Amino acid sequence: MSVKDTYKTVSCEAETLMIEKKSKFYAHVKPVDNEADALEFLNRIRSENRDATHNVYAYVIDENNIFRYSDDGEPSGTAGMPVLDTIRKSGITDVIVVVTRYFGGTLLGTGGLVHAYGSSARQGLSEAGVIVRSMCDIVSVKAGYDLVGRLQYKIAAEGLELEDTVYEDDVTFLVRSPKERTKYLTEELTDLTNGRAEVEIIGSKYADRRDDEFYG
Repeated sequence: MSVKDTYKTVSCEAETLMIEKKSKFYAHVKPVDNEADALEFLNRIRSENRDATHNVYAYVIDENNIFRYSDDGEPSGTAGMPVLDTIRKSGITDVIVVVTRYFGGTLLGTGGLVHAYGSSARQGLSEAGVIVRSMCDIVSVKAGYDLVGRLQYKIAAEGLELEDTVYEDDVTFLVRSPKERTKYLTEELTDLTNGRAEVEIIGSKYADRRDDEFYG
C-alpha cells in the first residue's frame, strides 16, 4: 500500500468486455494493498476462467516498487507489457489488471494484440474509477456561536470539505484540509476570529477525487 501523501489508484473492482475480431477480452481490475492481494485476485480470475485462451495480467504495487506482468502464452511483448504500460502511463499504482481472452478464430497479429490488450486494460481502469488519493489533515475549529457565519463563509470560500459540525456550548467544525494547505488554513482561521477560535489538528485521513486528467 502506498505511503505517499498523494497517489493515483482505482476506487473499486470492475470488469469490462471488449470484442476484437470475434475475440472477447474481459478486463478485470481491482485495487490492492500488497502483492499477496494481487496474487489472490489473479488466482480467483484464473479459477473462474479456466476455459479461457489466455489470462494475461499486470500489477503495480507502490510499496517496495513491485511490478509484475505475464503474456500467459501470447507472443512475447504483445499482452502483459501493453497492460503494464497502460497502468504506468496513467500513473496508477496499487492495482492489478487481468485481461482474459477467449479466442474468436481470427488471428490479430502483433500490432492487433498490443492494441487489444492495451485498450482493454484502459477500458477496465476507466470503469474501476481512476482517482487521486490525497492525505488530508482533520482540523478542529471550535468557536462561539457569534462566529459561526464568518467561519462557514470562510470554509466554503476555501472549497474545504466539512467532516462534521458539533453543536454544544460552542460550535466545532471538523474540516478536511489537504496537508499542504493546513498551515495556511489554521493561520487564516485564527486571524479571521482574532484568536477567539480554537484551531487544532486532531487527525488525518485519505480523501479521494476523480482523476480528470485520465478522463480528459
